Amino acid sequence: MAELNTGGGDSKGKKVRSKKQDAGVDLTAMVDLAFLLITFFMLTTSLSKPQSMNLAMPDKTKEQVDEPNLDVADDRTMTILLGEKNKMVWYYGLPNSPLEGPTVVGYGKNGIRKELLSKTKSVVEKYGDPKKGLIVLVKASNKSTYRNLVDILDEIAITKVPTYAIVDITPEDKAMLEKENLLTK
Repeated sequence: MAELNTGGGDSKGKKVRSKKQDAGVDLTAMVDLAFLLITFFMLTTSLSKPQSMNLAMPDKTKEQVDEPNLDVADDRTMTILLGEKNKMVWYYGLPNSPLEGPTVVGYGKNGIRKELLSKTKSVVEKYGDPKKGLIVLVKASNKSTYRNLVDILDEIAITKVPTYAIVDITPEDKAMLEKENLLTK
């Protein structure tokens, strides 16, 4: 509500001058309206939903069943070793006699993504069966960060690698990281 204070004046035969009027504005209604609008928009907006990636983990309550020996061709296996300094080492094949690598790369489209895309394509072309695609083993050292693991899982999701696993790092893999100066003792 707006109100104007005109101020009372008494005139005793004098020339009446108009006084300046003080304008006082009551903002109560505007504050009420602002809170109503804030409440309305808070209740009607949708909050951003967290994005997550599905990760299948083995059931720990069941006993391990001995499966027949499932040999996987070494030309289908790519191993990624996460080191420190936001770098990683990848090799294609077995750790003792890799077919390609070891190579130090970073994250992003010019790093590991480029290698994952080329290997995924070459394995499918070689075997002619999309079910016999690339298998990626991710091995994180104790010097790598959680962010590095999330980043490599994102790269795997982007490149649509059909089969991947997070595996414990072996002493041979640690030696390979030390050789590339990505793991300090």
